[in-house]
Amino acid sequence: MPDITEMRDHVYKILELVGSSEKSIEDAIQNAVTRASKTIRDMKWFEVMQTRGHIENGSVRHYQVTLKVGFTLEK
Repeated sequence: MPDITEMRDHVYKILELVGSSEKSIEDAIQNAVTRASKTIRDMKWFEVMQTRGHIENGSVRHYQVTLKVGFTLEK
């Protein structure tokens, strides 16, 4: 979460994203943030809400992460 002094003069919007990856949880997070940054400006923080995965033949095959992402509304 952002520092309180940083938050004082800003209004944030929170959106929910779901990222996925065959590599890792971290890659799923990065995929979601990278894709959202193409259309959402001023993203400041994220919070992982859920982590899921798909198992196939005894191996983890896919990771899926639900994030809340906060971004600053323009003045």
